[in-house]
Amino acid sequence: MITYTKRDLVRRVADQLDEPMVQSEPWVEAVLVAMRETMMDADPTCRIELRDFGVFEVKKTKAKPRARNPRTNEEIYVPAHRKTHFKPSKLLKEFLKQPLDEEELEEMDD
Repeated sequence: MITYTKRDLVRRVADQLDEPMVQSEPWVEAVLVAMRETMMDADPTCRIELRDFGVFEVKKTKAKPRARNPRTNEEIYVPAHRKTHFKPSKLLKEFLKQPLDEEELEEMDD
């Protein structure tokens, strides 16, 4: 599996805008910081909708008074908290639903 970092995204944005990475890096960083801060400021939920990409949501979870630790089999209490959720756009979802060809399947097995 390939892992892309923020630097890879900066490089891609710089290539698309035909600008040096030094100029595109603050823009990418600013967008990511704005999204992170918006999600962290959620009181208690929020939704960030990016057309043709998807929706980021902060959702509340219910408290679980009788959860079980699988290692010790001990019952524990899990308080209510928040979690993030991503729902891809129709465009992205349609792309992801396309069947993989034989070469891609072989790469996944390696």
